[in-house]
Amino acid sequence: MYTRILIPTDGSELATKGLDHGLALAKALGLAVTVVCVTVPLGGLALQGVVQAQALESYDLGVKDDLAATEKLVRQKAAEASVEAEFINATAISAATGILETAQARNCGLIVISSHGRTGIVRMILGSQTQEVLAKSTIPVLVVK
Repeated sequence: MYTRILIPTDGSELATKGLDHGLALAKALGLAVTVVCVTVPLGGLALQGVVQAQALESYDLGVKDDLAATEKLVRQKAAEASVEAEFINATAISAATGILETAQARNCGLIVISSHGRTGIVRMILGSQTQEVLAKSTIPVLVVK
């Protein structure tokens, strides 16, 4: 039924719930997983000249540190679950875009993703990458709350 499970994460506590659930499901089904951490490039009209270069360098260093910590966590949890896991960093205009592109590129049959479950004005202000994945995905999506 499924060939590979995609598990998006940003290293947060909430995303770790999705990671744990996805790894448990992969173990039960005897599947490998791809774990993706999407980096959204820093940009905007406010970043100009020297300010832009300094901001990008600082942002890139922070992203690099966060990725290293997230990859370490993913590898540890995958080893504990005895699941083959590929960790990749994708760069995309939004997390949802990176998740959907990775699912297609890696031939994943299921996406296991976490959600805050925000509604109303809070969701409108903060957005919902999970909602966008649900709306645009051509493969099944399992949402973990």
